[in-house]
Amino acid sequence: TPPPSQVVFWHRELPPVAAEVVDEHVVEAVSGRVSGTLSHRDELWERCYQQLMTEARERIAQEVARRGGHSAHVLDESIDVNHDDATCEAWLHGRFSYVLYRMPGA
Repeated sequence: TPPPSQVVFWHRELPPVAAEVVDEHVVEAVSGRVSGTLSHRDELWERCYQQLMTEARERIAQEVARRGGHSAHVLDESIDVNHDDATCEAWLHGRFSYVLYRMPGA
């Protein structure tokens, strides 16, 4: 059973059984920028990935609240590496599709 405060459910995690589907939405998020390139730099990639996922979780939770929902189930994600040649910085950009749920009678 998920903790009562859990709002975002990722892929194989299931939202509460009693929750009703409202609709589907997409949220975009970005990580912080790092100097250089992310290719073949595991530590930089991991740091950016963790920042991206934290940002995505926060953005989805904000959207759930803004849309009057109670939880979201992330169905799909697409993550791209971006690079700015002028500043020699790299970062991750993600698009996350999710289903918005509401608890009946709430």
